Amino acid sequence: MKMKLSVLHAAILAAMLATSASPVQAGLPFLNSDKTEMPTLAPMLEKATPSVVHISVEGSREARQRIPEAFRDFFGQRGQGEQRQEQPFSGLGSGVIIDADKGYIVTNNHVVQDADKILIKLKDGRSFTAKKLGADPQSDIALLQIEAKNLVQIPLANSDKLRVGDYAIAIGNPFGLEQTVTSGIVSSLGRSGLNMDGFEDFIQTDAAINRGNSGGALVNLRGELIGINTAILGPNGGNVGIGFSIPSNMMKNLVDQIIEFGEIRRGSLGVRGGDVNSELTEALNLKVSRGAFVNEVLPDTAAATAGIKAGDVIISMNGNAIQSFNELRAKIATLGAGQKTELGLLRDGKERKVSVTLQELASGQVAANELHPMLQGATLNNSDKGVEITELAGGSVAEQVGLRQGDIITGVNRQRVANLAELRRILEGRQGVAALYIRRTNDDLYILLR
Repeated sequence: MKMKLSVLHAAILAAMLATSASPVQAGLPFLNSDKTEMPTLAPMLEKATPSVVHISVEGSREARQRIPEAFRDFFGQRGQGEQRQEQPFSGLGSGVIIDADKGYIVTNNHVVQDADKILIKLKDGRSFTAKKLGADPQSDIALLQIEAKNLVQIPLANSDKLRVGDYAIAIGNPFGLEQTVTSGIVSSLGRSGLNMDGFEDFIQTDAAINRGNSGGALVNLRGELIGINTAILGPNGGNVGIGFSIPSNMMKNLVDQIIEFGEIRRGSLGVRGGDVNSELTEALNLKVSRGAFVNEVLPDTAAATAGIKAGDVIISMNGNAIQSFNELRAKIATLGAGQKTELGLLRDGKERKVSVTLQELASGQVAANELHPMLQGATLNNSDKGVEITELAGGSVAEQVGLRQGDIITGVNRQRVANLAELRRILEGRQGVAALYIRRTNDDLYILLR
C-alpha cells in the first residue's frame, strides 16, 4: 500500500536515502521503535512536549473611552476628553519549562502583562499558580516560577548556529488547543521591524503559528529549544506561513539577568548608524553588502574605549555574521551590561577584530505591580539615589496610596534599598504592612502598603 508523505517527511526520507547527500544538522531520521524505517518525529516530541505548558491569565487593564464634549459635565470630566475605567480581561498562551528544579517557565511578556492571576497547566494535567519573577516588554520575554515536582525541562540549543533551511517544530496551544505541534523550516534569521521601539532579532519560520502559540517552543529535530514563539504576520491574526520566534540565546541572556539582578541590565555599545545598503556600498567602495555601518561613535562609551571609529562596518559578533544595524542593536542590548564580546570590523577594506566590554544602557524600567499589588500603575527605574517612580498612571492604585511621579524609594521597613533587585527581594512574599521610605524633592516621608 502506498503512503502519501507530507512535504517535510518526503524531504526527510530523501535525505536519508541519498548516499551522496551530506547529513542534515539534526542527524535524521528518527525511526519507529519497531525499526520499520519510517521517518517520524514522534520519539523526539514525546520527550519535548512535556516541557511546554498551557497558560491562562486573568486581570484588569485600564480602558480609555473618549467622551463627547456635550456629556463631559455628567462624568465630572470638564476639560478632559476621556474617561478611564478598569476592565477585566482573560487570555491564553503557552510557556516553556527551562529549569525543572527551580520551576522556571519562560513565556512572552504580552501573554502575562497586567495579569493578576497566572495559571499553568502541564501536559500531565496538573495545574499550578505561577509567580512572575520579571519581564522585559521591549523584547517580549517574561520569567515565571511554579512550585512543583517532577517537571520536565527542555534542553537549549545554540541559536547562533541556526541556518536558513534548518527544520523547525513549533509546540504550543493555538486557540487553546493544547499540545499542538506544527512543522516547517527556518525561513530567515535576524528579522526586525515589527516593533520599532523593541529589541528584535527574530527567527522567521513557516511552521504554523497562531494565537495562543505565543510563548511556546520552537525546537530543532533533536528536541532542543531554538526559539520562543512570539508573533505572526498575517490577515486577521491567522497563520499564512510567516511566524517569528525570539532566539534561545537571546532569551537566555535576558532570563539570566532577571534571575541575577531582578531586572534587565541592557548592554550599550555607544554607536549610531544604519544598515549597509547598495548605495553605501557603492559610495564607500565597501566589500560587503550586509552589516551595521557606524555613523558616529559617542564619547566615553564602550565603542570609544575599544577603538571603534566612524566609518567602520560591524560584520560579526562573537564569530556570527551581523546582517543589519537592528540585529546588532538587539544582540548588544540583550547580552547585558558588563559582558564582553568580540566584534568583527571592516575598516579601509581590511577586516579586524576588537574586544568590547559593554556599558549599561540607561533603561530597565519595570511595572511596579510585579513587586506589590498596591504599586499598580507605577513604573520604576533605578537611579543613583534608589528606585525612582518614573511614570504614574492617573487614578491608579499607586497614586491613591500617595505616591507621586519623581518619588524615590530609598528603604522598606527600615531596610535600605539601592536598586530594583533589592526592592524585589524585600517585598517578595512579604505579609502585612510594607512601609516605603520616600524621598520627595527635599522632603522625606513614609507611605504604607497594606
